[in-house]
Amino acid sequence: MRESTFVDDHGPPTPRELPFPSQVIYNRVGKCGSRTVVLLLRILAEKHQFNLVSSDIHNKTRLTKHEQVDLITNISNIPQPFLYTRHVHFLNFTRFRIEQPVYINIIRDPINRFLSNYFFRRFGDWRGEQNHLIRTPQMKDDERYLDINVCIMENYPECSNPRLFYIVPYFCGQHPQCREPGMWAVERAKQNVIENFLLVGILEELEDVLLLLERLLPHYFSDVLTIYKSPAFWKMGNLTGTVKKHMPTIEALQVLYQRMKYEYDFYNFIRDQFHLTKKKIGLKSSSQNSAHEPDFLRELALRTHEPLEEEEEEEEEEDDIGQEDANIWLVQP
Repeated sequence: MRESTFVDDHGPPTPRELPFPSQVIYNRVGKCGSRTVVLLLRILAEKHQFNLVSSDIHNKTRLTKHEQVDLITNISNIPQPFLYTRHVHFLNFTRFRIEQPVYINIIRDPINRFLSNYFFRRFGDWRGEQNHLIRTPQMKDDERYLDINVCIMENYPECSNPRLFYIVPYFCGQHPQCREPGMWAVERAKQNVIENFLLVGILEELEDVLLLLERLLPHYFSDVLTIYKSPAFWKMGNLTGTVKKHMPTIEALQVLYQRMKYEYDFYNFIRDQFHLTKKKIGLKSSSQNSAHEPDFLRELALRTHEPLEEEEEEEEEEDDIGQEDANIWLVQP
């Protein structure tokens, strides 16, 4: 029997046309609901046939130049379409002459994020009574049971800068100055969001974030809201809140707010941008309060749904990169 002459007559089959974008990075910020989103992505990847690569490195957000090259090369070699996710500060692919993927992310009220991390490190969550002992085995009791108000008012390192400058570096990038609390890092982070991020949502309005992702990236997120709202997803996710979390005094919150002024400058910018995007597609914002008023002092405890707080891992404390390492980074900021 004669073999088919289709290829001879018609040429090779047309390659599958990939949707745009076909390279997406979710450089997830610690304690901003990424456990929920990663669980959703695992379901969506199977449903929509894209490659989901979720890094198991949770304690290295800052990379040397050589580490940046290695990671960028590895990401670029993932078969498309792909979505790569990891706790890592923004990477500039074009600096190494490699095509820049599209970024997405979610952040939350900075103080709420800090409080979630503070108590989670000490007491874990309802997934296991000894969860916190496994995560922080070296933590002594006097640190574990340190009153949050004492930590803030007496200026313990954990409750003061630079430890509080946490969200901005995820968007500023890998330059050493991105870790220094100040407007240089904030402005660079804002510029990166404008130029490289398709969407940065806020956890306080997670359902709207998912809706926008479904609109903007349908080949990744189609049906995400239906999945998110299903009882089966919540049962599978076991999405539980932090144990023993409580609010500091108003005085302590005011001190914390002043220390985190750069984090709030960036958060307010993201909140405004997110609401503008919602308005463009006809979604009404659930909050009509000014993003630039510290209303969180009264509303903070009500803003974030408790079941969405905890994610799969939290970063361990990282040592500052020394001058020798800093010197091998790219000079261009």
